[in-house]
Amino acid sequence: MSALKVEKIHTLVTVDEGYRVLHDVDVVMEGGRITAVGPALETPEGARVLDGRWCVAYPGFVNTHHHFYQTLTRNIPAVQNVKLFDWLVWLYEVWRGLTPEGVRVSTQIALGELLLSGCTTTTDHFYVFPETAPVEFLDVEIDTAREIGVRFHPTRGSMSLGRSAGGLPPDDVTQTWEAILKDCDRLIAKYHDPNPLAMTRIVLAPCSPFSVTRESLAETAVFAREKKVYMHTHLAETNDEDSFCVEKIGMRPLDYMESVGWVGPDVWYAHGIWFQPDEIKRLGEMKCGVAHCPCSNLRLGSGICQVPALLEAGVRVGIAVDGSASNDSSNLLREMQTALMVHRVGTGVTSMPPSTVVKMATRGGAELLGQPEIGRIEPGMAADMALFRLDRLDYAGAMADPAHAVLFCGSAPRAEYTIVAGKVLVEKGRLTGLDEQEIFHEANTLATEMRRQAGRE
Repeated sequence: MSALKVEKIHTLVTVDEGYRVLHDVDVVMEGGRITAVGPALETPEGARVLDGRWCVAYPGFVNTHHHFYQTLTRNIPAVQNVKLFDWLVWLYEVWRGLTPEGVRVSTQIALGELLLSGCTTTTDHFYVFPETAPVEFLDVEIDTAREIGVRFHPTRGSMSLGRSAGGLPPDDVTQTWEAILKDCDRLIAKYHDPNPLAMTRIVLAPCSPFSVTRESLAETAVFAREKKVYMHTHLAETNDEDSFCVEKIGMRPLDYMESVGWVGPDVWYAHGIWFQPDEIKRLGEMKCGVAHCPCSNLRLGSGICQVPALLEAGVRVGIAVDGSASNDSSNLLREMQTALMVHRVGTGVTSMPPSTVVKMATRGGAELLGQPEIGRIEPGMAADMALFRLDRLDYAGAMADPAHAVLFCGSAPRAEYTIVAGKVLVEKGRLTGLDEQEIFHEANTLATEMRRQAGRE
């Protein structure tokens, strides 16, 4: 693997233990790791050199919750102004028509958008497996992510509680526990890499309390710990979910999770909006994690996650874009900008400093995923970086704090460079391995056909 050097970086936000911000420095990468950070470093023989002048650099951002397939069902008028449960019921009818080609193209869209916003590591919560489609949907995602070069933690989702049994999804997109377990076992054996600098790790992820059975949740926890893989699910996203759990299960969502073994340092939840104060304290004590999805939470009117209180209680928190049908974007920098602002309304102007947002988007995500070699820029860490140009009109007059200008100013611009494992995947604001125009037209054709087949045109 050839060496790469980014030289004369205007501002480097290391996100190390001291949150050092350096100026006019170089970063050298070899063998997928950062080997040196400092001023005027020697250029390794044969290394490619990138110009970091007037750029601000960060560790590659980490996206901790997504639904790639939803890029094909965003901006649909019928679900622009509805709450989560109604939104799901309407869209399940379209998602029943997913095909391998739809999974491939939607993965390209999501990963392309994430890379363009400085994201180098991502999860994806995939849980729609129609009876008419092959079970290897996650394989399509993994193969596509490997072709593009992103660090990927796919979460094998599942739904086992259909409408006929009191759940939300149609019965024909649910699976039996035996089928789910068989495919989880296959995916772990085929793809999971527990080693440092891993590019692919499998996570087990039953969808939510209202779409899986108690038995599925409990047995998944046992199986995941036998295989030493992490666990992920939606939790405490809406008041409707609280009511569902109390009425159908007889307990609140977190109590339910604890009763089936779904708590601990190997577990993180998406959203986590409606935890009560005593539950937040318990989450910290149990070392659980939360993927904060600010734009989706606002888009669906679900509420504002109590992130300052979660962090104070010792809960691990990362940033996430969530599914594009509830967000209409896969831009992680946009999520960071929103996270910076939204908590100042509910909690106070001092509750969310920009450094806290950057930490959540880097080290916070690394902690949720159990991959400590990402999320920092220092020797020995993964060679993952995101660089944004500062010499733009958006940042004129903003150089008193160049480390955080991209949060306070501008409209979530494209990265100048995004580097994953020492490979340049975004260069001068363009994807190096994907044709954006081609994907645009493919996606629109697929999306139109899915809506037509579902009778949702």
